[in-house]
Amino acid sequence: MKFNPASKERGFSTKAIHHGYDPQSAHGSLNAPVYMTSTYAFENAAEAEAVFAGESDRYVYGRQHNPTQALLEARIATLEGAEAALVTSSGMAAITSTFWTFLRSGDEIVCHHTIYSTASMFLGELVRFGITVKKVDVGDATELQQAISSKSKFVYLESPVNPTGELIDIAKVASVAHAAGLKVIVDSTFASPALQTPLKLGADMVIHSLTKYINGHGDLLGGCVIGDAATMAEIRAIGLRYMSGGVISPMSCFLILRGLKTLKVRMRQHGENALKVAQMLATHPAVKSVCYPFLPQSPQYELAQRQMSAGTGIISFELKSGFEGARRMMNRLELIACALSLGDTESLITHPAALIEARKKIKPDTHLAKGVSREMIRLSVGLEDVQDLIADLEQALQGEQ
Repeated sequence: MKFNPASKERGFSTKAIHHGYDPQSAHGSLNAPVYMTSTYAFENAAEAEAVFAGESDRYVYGRQHNPTQALLEARIATLEGAEAALVTSSGMAAITSTFWTFLRSGDEIVCHHTIYSTASMFLGELVRFGITVKKVDVGDATELQQAISSKSKFVYLESPVNPTGELIDIAKVASVAHAAGLKVIVDSTFASPALQTPLKLGADMVIHSLTKYINGHGDLLGGCVIGDAATMAEIRAIGLRYMSGGVISPMSCFLILRGLKTLKVRMRQHGENALKVAQMLATHPAVKSVCYPFLPQSPQYELAQRQMSAGTGIISFELKSGFEGARRMMNRLELIACALSLGDTESLITHPAALIEARKKIKPDTHLAKGVSREMIRLSVGLEDVQDLIADLEQALQGEQ
């Protein structure tokens, strides 16, 4: 079997399964080998010298790259429609490797007012290094323009937003940012490349937590940043190699490659299940509001149709019984697990405000992001039979009517 990686007409799943690997290059093995080595031997001194003179791009040391890692990077890049990708040990490692490469003391980042895992880094840690973070509604063109200054370097956002599930018009943000000379970084973890390709909408770089949908099985950590080849090479040489050291293991790369093969079919089922769950929640008497952009009645339905190919598995909703009602409802669930993550085959649910309240015992200045209410619940709809998920939610909600 010979697969031509340059074939533009290949579909998403075909590329996710075959791109960048010929089984005949490895004794006919359908699965690519896992290169469990930290270092690589040179045939002679001249070969080693060529590498360090920049005349060869062969493998040298595991902190830079690895053949298993390179295959994963090639597949993710082609699925995003990008020149290159860089995979890391976690989503946070992808973000920090990128910022440590390009930011200097005195620089500014303009970010959306609601961000999740990066919130502590943006608001607490970057400030220590003289970097200013401006939190605004980046979806508001006027507000975004007013926040940009001569010191601004990046506009950073999530879409869909964690934990609300709301969308931001990426093309509109890119238009405003590029007019001011800024680059746009989009965390597209909630969508995956199966549903959304931000580079085609004008973004300059895309971030993913590979831990979530792309791997899809809740058994490892990983991250990636995707963009043009020169930028990815610079992040690999500086941010990853010397600043964060967040190198992903070859075995994790192998497992993510395995998950990538089923990404499109998994995302289709996540979305189909989530839409049915959202429709039930939207009509339930105990539910105050539901945010799922692919509901026809959603105010973001038109944007969802334009920006994404289908709905993701993330729903946020609020109960009429408020903060305590959310806690009671979650405690009644029998099938859906109370857990922090998302994108797994299992359905997972979390109550952000309850976690913030608990966190305040350690860090008193912790607070909810704008747009996240005390009663809001985030549900990551898994791949179980949807009638079982609906039944579990209905019985848990019964006590809140």
